[in-house]
Amino acid sequence: MEYYIVDAFTDKPFGGNPAGVVLLDGEQFPKEELMQQVAAELRYSETAFVLRHSANNYTLRYFTPCHEVELCGHATIATFFVLYREGLAHGSCQCHTLAGNLNVVADRSVMMQMATPGIIDTIDHPEDIYHAVGLTGYNPTLPVQTVRSGLIDIMLPLPDVATLQALQPDMNAIAALTKQIGAVSIHPFATTHDGYTAHVRDFAPIYGVPEESATGTANAALTHYLQQHGIITPTGHFSFLQGEAMGRPSVVATQLAPDGSLYVGGTAAIVAHGQLLP
Repeated sequence: MEYYIVDAFTDKPFGGNPAGVVLLDGEQFPKEELMQQVAAELRYSETAFVLRHSANNYTLRYFTPCHEVELCGHATIATFFVLYREGLAHGSCQCHTLAGNLNVVADRSVMMQMATPGIIDTIDHPEDIYHAVGLTGYNPTLPVQTVRSGLIDIMLPLPDVATLQALQPDMNAIAALTKQIGAVSIHPFATTHDGYTAHVRDFAPIYGVPEESATGTANAALTHYLQQHGIITPTGHFSFLQGEAMGRPSVVATQLAPDGSLYVGGTAAIVAHGQLLP
């Protein structure tokens, strides 16, 4: 099996969010046990396993070090950047995932169409969630809501970027709350006027990822959330700065198209390439 280590949402190695990408030969995936072992060995937050059916037609499966997940934005960006660089994909591609079929545009900057987003629920008493990320006594002006864009994440508004960067999350408490609520992560954010739509962090310890430096699905969900609450325009291009607290700043781009489609993407950098010998 051929593998790549790719930093997504950056154009420089050792920035952005790293992912494993495994290109598979043949017409079917290997056993789930083997894919899980490979993901645990690579130790990145997600590793994508790729089957190529025909020109620009692929199926992807995603494994964290602990579990399989339905969809991973940054691993998808990493995958199609590799496919583009290797001459295996260009332009509009079909990407089949457990979360549904997605359109991905493979180029120097990869953009993937997200599943139709939606607000799932409003958390009326979010005090425990704020306490879990290390903030008490804050009364938000925007609601705390679960939003789905392929995966379900908790959108957690904060007053400013300084508060966001100073958070001291309790990973055990976050894992318990996300499991109880049925979400993948808590996604705290602060809107700004510095050229970015918002600065964000993302905590997903229930999937073995205490903090991620760039999260495509969660920022797509945040784009929908902000549009629904009138913070951003119904169409346009938006950008989210993530990973600052980890020393891996990443820029996640999103787009709301006139037909209502939601895209997320960015650039990537290949760090390593080799052969797996399981």
